[in-house]
Amino acid sequence: RPRLPASASYVAFRTLCTPMTEIAGILPAHRIRELFDTGAIASTRPLDADQIQPASLDLRLGPVAYRLRASFLPGGGSTVEDKLDYLALHELDLSAGAVLETGGVYLVPVLESLALPDAVSASANPKSSTGRIDVFTRLITDHGVAFDQIAAGYHGRLWVEISPRTFPIKVRSGSRLSQVRFRRGDARLDDAALASLHARFPLVDREPRFEHGLTLSIDLAGAGEGALIGYRARRHTSVLDVDVKAAQEIDDFWEPIKARGRTSLILDPDEFYILVSREAVQVPPETAAEMVAIDPLVGEFRVHYAGFCDPGVGHAPAGGKGARAVLEVRSHDVPFILDHGQTIGRLVYERMVEVPATLYGQGMGSNYQAQGLKLSKHFRPQSAS
Repeated sequence: RPRLPASASYVAFRTLCTPMTEIAGILPAHRIRELFDTGAIASTRPLDADQIQPASLDLRLGPVAYRLRASFLPGGGSTVEDKLDYLALHELDLSAGAVLETGGVYLVPVLESLALPDAVSASANPKSSTGRIDVFTRLITDHGVAFDQIAAGYHGRLWVEISPRTFPIKVRSGSRLSQVRFRRGDARLDDAALASLHARFPLVDREPRFEHGLTLSIDLAGAGEGALIGYRARRHTSVLDVDVKAAQEIDDFWEPIKARGRTSLILDPDEFYILVSREAVQVPPETAAEMVAIDPLVGEFRVHYAGFCDPGVGHAPAGGKGARAVLEVRSHDVPFILDHGQTIGRLVYERMVEVPATLYGQGMGSNYQAQGLKLSKHFRPQSAS
């Protein structure tokens, strides 16, 4: 019998004694690899070396993009291609790269397709680096009635809708803007289970508040007067290449926001902000998490376009000391005031089927382990002072 790693829990122990088909949970990297090996996931070209993450798979754009008149869902009686016949305005060749303009809606088939087992479903989310540059992406399937949801047993192609909101972006075939997470059944942890987990692995660096997940609040005080507390996106910038790291100057794309006196911030309508949570959180190895917005009745703003948090985020043995949640925030319709400590989102945790062999932050080129306020990987680092 294999020896359990020190960080493993009853979930991993159950895995040793129970067939995977009977365990509800998120599939780890080696189980995603098995889906490729068995033909449940297929691709028109070999996988990238780092394409499979601890609890998710990056999706790669295909060779063509369609500029659309409007976003859509195919509905139960149609395929995506049925709708393209009258919604597509023109095609863009992505083989050598193309610019997607702000305000446009584009649809791109991805290189991966699915033939899932009946017990396996999936959901999608923008990658962290995609959300942090205000690129709105949603996954669509044939006969789909909801964005970002893949029904159990789905057989067919996958498409990604892309809408750059602030910066024009350059993409190409193989660019990775979205990720997909595979699961068996419903493995969400209720508040009682979260409290029990917190007793073993502190999920947050302060007294936790569990309300259908771990509740998070906004940090608008920072380290004191003059401290950097966020960024506001500039308009009318140059093109941002999504595949090039550390190539852009922060000041060309962002205005810094610094703490000054009153710890509040007025969000201007339809402007984009990068802010950070007051709490430092961790995702223990036996779990995966997703950031979700709070009830919209508390304010006319949206938070966190890219929500997946892999096992090991902020976890000390994986090189973390807790990670602040970086928040992508946009106000709608009217100006809205955020105050320091205001509730702004929550983390929903799910059990893993098994503890991944490699956690987030362990030699996988992770960009955001033990993060504080941090922009996407596309920008050159600079002092936060």
